[in-house]
Amino acid sequence: MHNTIIYEDPAISIEKEESEIPWLKIFTKAPYRELTDMPKELRDKVWDVYYIIEEEMRAYYKPKKINMASFANMLPRVHIHVMARFENDSYFPNPMWGEKLRDAELNLPDEKEFHKILHAKLAHYFTSLQTERRSGIPDRRKRC
Repeated sequence: MHNTIIYEDPAISIEKEESEIPWLKIFTKAPYRELTDMPKELRDKVWDVYYIIEEEMRAYYKPKKINMASFANMLPRVHIHVMARFENDSYFPNPMWGEKLRDAELNLPDEKEFHKILHAKLAHYFTSLQTERRSGIPDRRKRC
């Protein structure tokens, strides 16, 4: 199965997982096995991406809960699953890998529009971050 790439740069990619719920996966391009194997700058970037995805999913889809997972047993490289969960999805409150509890028909906003919004938000964030670094402005992540 081919997953759609939502965002990509030299260090990371974000793929859509085929599912009834909004479900994205953050991958590092380099095949690190554990988060602690990664350089700090890349770890910071992965978490920045996670926070942006979570924030945008919450604002756009209004889920009951955001689930995050990173098992990497079947695919032994760093990747993080980000899933918007709804009380009436087929598995809730079970994990998406768990027992299906019901057939669901979710009436969600347009997924392609969400992907456009998310791509624009990520591109803007990382372009701004690069500009700030070149200008000598302290890293905004450290100002909080």
